[in-house]
Amino acid sequence: MSTPVDLIVERYHHALDAVVTGDSAPMKELISKRDDVTLANPLGPPVRGWNGVERTMDHAISHFHEGEPTRFERISEFIGTELAYIVELERTRVKIGGSDELSPIALRVTTIFLLEDGDWKVLHRHADPITTPRSIDSIIQ
Repeated sequence: MSTPVDLIVERYHHALDAVVTGDSAPMKELISKRDDVTLANPLGPPVRGWNGVERTMDHAISHFHEGEPTRFERISEFIGTELAYIVELERTRVKIGGSDELSPIALRVTTIFLLEDGDWKVLHRHADPITTPRSIDSIIQ
């Protein structure tokens, strides 16, 4: 039997499939509009608040088109009464920018969901390309 969190994760995964085709609308429906919503994507620094999240998301998604459905590998999850999170690896292939070639993408992602007025919303998403071990030198800036 599916739980409400299972249903939001399923909707979230479908929204991510839309993202790699260049369609941000399904994801925007799922993201909280709270002042403390945050997004940390691989293309820039973290942003806080709906306006910054929307602007950052629009910029990133504008580069994607004709992507394939994403494959998800669940690493861990927690489901509480008002808060839930998932840690996953996301893998897909997508055409980026003006390219006609599909490029593989792999991301390590943590997503936090919050129950708002009876509806689960994405409160935080952090995605980075670290999906394999790296040397300690890789963190030096």
